[in-house]
Amino acid sequence: MRYWLLGVLALLSGPAMAQQEIAFDSNPNFLKLPADMHMGEAAGVAVDSRGHVFVSSRGGGSLGPAFAETASQILEFGPDGKYIREIGKNLYAWSFAHAVRIDRHDNIWAVDKGSDMIVKFNPAGRVEMVFGRKQEASDEGTGPLKHPNPPLPAVDGMFRQPTDIAWDVADNAYISDGYVNSRVAKVDKNGDWIKSWGDRGSEPGQFNTVHGIASDAQGNLYVADRSNRRIQVFDGDGKFLRQITIDLPVPADARMAIGNKPADIKTAAPLFQPGAPWAVCITPGPHQVLYTADAFPGRIYKLSLDGKVLGYLGRSGKQPKTFGWIHGIACPSENVLFVAEILNWRVQKLMLHPAAATR
Repeated sequence: MRYWLLGVLALLSGPAMAQQEIAFDSNPNFLKLPADMHMGEAAGVAVDSRGHVFVSSRGGGSLGPAFAETASQILEFGPDGKYIREIGKNLYAWSFAHAVRIDRHDNIWAVDKGSDMIVKFNPAGRVEMVFGRKQEASDEGTGPLKHPNPPLPAVDGMFRQPTDIAWDVADNAYISDGYVNSRVAKVDKNGDWIKSWGDRGSEPGQFNTVHGIASDAQGNLYVADRSNRRIQVFDGDGKFLRQITIDLPVPADARMAIGNKPADIKTAAPLFQPGAPWAVCITPGPHQVLYTADAFPGRIYKLSLDGKVLGYLGRSGKQPKTFGWIHGIACPSENVLFVAEILNWRVQKLMLHPAAATR
């Protein structure tokens, strides 16, 4: 009888323990800017092999009319959080920042949603490769991209509001593309176009706002299909493997970071559905885990690569340890995260304490 009871208790406690709230500390002022420089909306964050932190900020030049101003810059900070430099100041590709990522060679990659371009910088900060092309200011009809239904066919080598980038062990790059196109593009280490897959829809292999992408040690791709409220997993050739959804209960006192809370959250816009992935990050090996975040109720989720929720933390808000639309996550280790927030104009450094769950 004693062993039978122990077995029942283990079965009952397993899922609950797997979904515990993770205790954590936050340093919202870890990154230190010069007195005359300010962070704009923090769209992305990445960490290189030296522990340097790179932030994609919607700040910088602030040139042009409000609707079409330049809102994109890359800032580098040392492992101690001290400001080092701005990379690519006044770059032709800068328009509207969406992501920054660092590959295994410490190259710096910027994804700009406004110019439809992806730029590779070497570690010294010099441009090495450019993908896509922005509209020419002199062309008749140049302006915001339309969202026709059905969508226009995608074009090899061109992008429509791309969002993120990841790599496999052969240095092939995978670009999530994005708001207008609904696909993943693959290019090789030389920059040559290989293929793309995906289109607008909700079936496996289709997307509705491809908002982020990360890769694991086997070269599988984890794609944040935000408005379909799921993460789709593919191999490097685009073969659909599985999907991950997050279905944890929402606290009764949960609040929106901005905007009215709907009477029934099921009627909220797709990007505000609980569990809709705004960002994805996979930790280094040998034991890899996945982190993702939603806008409502504003939590970060820790998952195994097969999709099991291992814990969660945080909520919407403006104080330390709360979040305003996490748009990018860097996870240099399982228990250290950097999160870039759109609404709060900051990057918080988080130190997780999973052995000291709060409930």
